[in-house]
Amino acid sequence: MTGSFRARYQQALRIVSGRRRSIGVWLLALGMTACTAFPAVDLAPPYQPAEFVVPASWHGASPFVEANPSDGELRADWWTLFSDPVLNRLEEQAMAENPDLQAAAERFVQARDVMMQVRSQYIPHIGLGFEASNNRESANHLFRPPNIPLQGTTVTPGGLASWEPDFWSALRNATRVETYRAEQRAADYGLARLSLQAEIASNYFTLRAYDAQVAIYAQTIDYYTTSLEIVQAQFVGKIASALDVARAESLLFSTETKKAQIEGQRQVTEQAIAVLLNRAPGSFSIAPVNEFRVAKFAVPQTLPSTLLERRPDIAAMERQMAQANRAIGIARAAFYPNVSFRAGGGFEDAGFNLIKLATSFWSYGSTVSLPLFQGGYRRAQLQQSWSAYRETEDRYRSTVLNAFREVENNLSLTNRLTVASNRQDAAVGATQKTQNLSMELYTGGLISSLDLIYAQLNTLTARIDSVQIKAELLRSSVGLIRALGGGWNRSQLPTDDQIQPFGTFQYTNLDKPPPAGGIDVNAGNNRMHNDLTRRPAP
Repeated sequence: MTGSFRARYQQALRIVSGRRRSIGVWLLALGMTACTAFPAVDLAPPYQPAEFVVPASWHGASPFVEANPSDGELRADWWTLFSDPVLNRLEEQAMAENPDLQAAAERFVQARDVMMQVRSQYIPHIGLGFEASNNRESANHLFRPPNIPLQGTTVTPGGLASWEPDFWSALRNATRVETYRAEQRAADYGLARLSLQAEIASNYFTLRAYDAQVAIYAQTIDYYTTSLEIVQAQFVGKIASALDVARAESLLFSTETKKAQIEGQRQVTEQAIAVLLNRAPGSFSIAPVNEFRVAKFAVPQTLPSTLLERRPDIAAMERQMAQANRAIGIARAAFYPNVSFRAGGGFEDAGFNLIKLATSFWSYGSTVSLPLFQGGYRRAQLQQSWSAYRETEDRYRSTVLNAFREVENNLSLTNRLTVASNRQDAAVGATQKTQNLSMELYTGGLISSLDLIYAQLNTLTARIDSVQIKAELLRSSVGLIRALGGGWNRSQLPTDDQIQPFGTFQYTNLDKPPPAGGIDVNAGNNRMHNDLTRRPAP
């Protein structure tokens, strides 16, 4: 590129750049006004979420649920009902660092951006172009006309604008589909968060049940060791037989085996919790405890009719139904003419006199298209969209039925397991009394070693069963809270206006959209949790 050509090239760029911003913004603003004011017909059928006739009250009952219906709602930090500081800390860490939950938040962000992409289709598109060249012909060119310069420069700045007025709201309905899909992703995030919270709590109670069982086995092993010493002493005194010694040894060794199995299961559960907390299992541990207790609390009872507003999975399914409704409008629009406008123009000159009217060129026009015969393609597409909508209605009803089933199941389970836990505690007391009396009778030579072992086994089984029933009761209470929505409410979903991730004329601060529906992402430092060996806060 020669010096003179470079200077003229830069001069042309300044001319184009100076006019590009004012002309482009003016045309886009004019087009935006036309988009909002242009008449359009919405061909989507009127949408009304399905309404169900539901029972006035729950069939089951639970000791964890208040007796009378209450306007109170579960808190978002529902796990604090169990009054366990370790569980509280685990839940907080999982909410902050769990990678699957963060991925669900990113899917919501992506859905918002997809909506913006679709929305851009019914806004005028404006583009600018610039072409410049410096050419030289050969002096020996065959049939070259005389007095024609060998070298010439051409500069062609121009632009192009296009717009589809969307008479039949096909593009608007496509935008609404993506808006509803983004709201569905927000509900999916709520479901993922609730599922994570429930999984943490269930695994934690399972871990504490293993702690209690390990403690019981350790106490029982000490008792069986003492019992074996008594039997061996009687064997030395020729009061007991070698069979009695073998029975006592078998009981001791089998109990040690079960203790080792439970310890292995505890480690597996602890490692599962570590992964949920974004920790490598090898660098994570939870200190064991010997006591296993069932917290006493009350869950605000919700009416069956309000369950539809308190479950994120129901809200997500309803948003799918709204999407299918708008898809019908898109399919209907295919039967009507499609209209689009275009305009283009610019300047072309060999001497850089771009401001002269004589150097300008322009074109404008419109396109109207209407397929007349496509072999049933559009009719099949419309019929399919109606069928897809009815399918979402069926799936929505199935989701609602499953929600009611989960609530009723956990109401029944927590009720009956509470009764079972109380009766099992009484059974433990009876078996321990039987074990103590049997040891006294065996020491006095009044019963056989088989009777003693039978009493000891019954005591161990009763104690282990008591722990397992309490663990199942706590897991069922977690399931009940999860089935009731876990403090989630449909009002937490972002509104249609909040879905748009950035303004039409915004070109800064685009690293991430502002939070919506309480969902935010770590755009500034997404690797802040990559240290998988970091110790949890005390």
